[in-house]
Amino acid sequence: MRDGARRLGPVLWVVAALGVGTAFIVRPAGSHVPDAPSPSAGSAASASRPAPSGTTASGTAVSDTALARALLGKNGSKWPSSYSVRLPASARKGQTVPAIHTVADQTPAVAPLSKLRPADLLVVAQGTLSSGLTEKIRRLRGVAAAQRVDAGAIKMNGQFIQMLGVVPSKFRAFAARPTARSTALWRSVAGGDIAISYLMGHEERLRLGSKVHVAGAKPEDLRVGGLGTVGISGVDAVVSESVAASLGIPSDNAVVVSAPHADLARLMHKIKRMLPRHAAIAQLVAQIKPGQVVQQITTGGAAGATSPVSGDGPAITPAQVHAFLKAALSRVGLPYVWGAAGPRSFDCSGLVQWSMRQAGITMPRVAVDQATTGPQIPISDLQPGDLLFYHTDPTAPTYISHVAIFLGNGLMEQAPEPGMDVQVVKAVFGAGFAGAVEVYPELAASVAGNPAG
Repeated sequence: MRDGARRLGPVLWVVAALGVGTAFIVRPAGSHVPDAPSPSAGSAASASRPAPSGTTASGTAVSDTALARALLGKNGSKWPSSYSVRLPASARKGQTVPAIHTVADQTPAVAPLSKLRPADLLVVAQGTLSSGLTEKIRRLRGVAAAQRVDAGAIKMNGQFIQMLGVVPSKFRAFAARPTARSTALWRSVAGGDIAISYLMGHEERLRLGSKVHVAGAKPEDLRVGGLGTVGISGVDAVVSESVAASLGIPSDNAVVVSAPHADLARLMHKIKRMLPRHAAIAQLVAQIKPGQVVQQITTGGAAGATSPVSGDGPAITPAQVHAFLKAALSRVGLPYVWGAAGPRSFDCSGLVQWSMRQAGITMPRVAVDQATTGPQIPISDLQPGDLLFYHTDPTAPTYISHVAIFLGNGLMEQAPEPGMDVQVVKAVFGAGFAGAVEVYPELAASVAGNPAG
């Protein structure tokens, strides 16, 4: 935990039209989070958590296990032994994956990394933000650095992704640590290549040196020059400012602000008064004030809401759990597709979002944000309907990038990876486990729909 008081915050969407075929969708969230908790870690908030109707205190499902057996059509004596445990490939025990993947160094020089700059705030707008505004932000008390970037969503290989246009020498300090340190990756970007997140590259089976088709204002085929996660939730690709301009992404329409020792609420208020009408500001991390009582563990990379959640309740009800699990289990056997959120194909977080929606619960879209929708709970207190989170990205080891649904009886349901189907497997609590969360619907809706400004 940075400074012992900061963790991943809620997601925030800013949307504005860019023109035909393009939409500006910036989805900030924190990325500088600590290491994963031990599997036995728990929290005061969940110590006395009552078991819902139909479960035992240990979290063994009674009615929902019967429901799962019926829906899956499996003989009770053989279920679940007929399923094997399989997390996404990058999380498998013993597998060695290079931290950052890049093609051969390109010609353009890139300034060396001097100091990491954790991204704390993001200012976004429909059009260009002036350099004068950026300078004013830099001079505010508590601001360590501020960097203008281009931000937008654009079609790549037929689907929309979130993209940043950057000056590599200046922006690399704001990226996740392994990515920030890879000079080869940033030289590749400076040379006109596209760097994409490790998970997107892995799940879309995009090889280094291969071409991707980007349908911007001027369609282009870009070479994949690097696989490395930026660390801002939802950002899937980074290109140079010149490439971003040729694709039609607005120039300098966002500012990343690093202020690791500032009171972010006060700083946001000051910046907001300086912004033009078409701009908004988003907080990329949640900040816990000194002396504030936190109802969960605050060890690194852990899942769970980071501020007191008593006012964000009540927790998911037994009826909602039943509807959620019924919907999720009805999807077993359907294919995994990266970026899909149902009803006939899913990625991991898409399965959770769709299934929760069938129970009347609004969830954010990606796993790292779903991990903030309720308090963390200990393994010993798990109950059906809780969410399990994992670290699976070697280029951002503390970034939560996979989610599964706890079913009870030591089982979980997940959409694992390309080439596989939605499956029920034994729950995994070993390497890469980031914690379990009990969903609070009101908090989940707040995280999913937190407006800018």
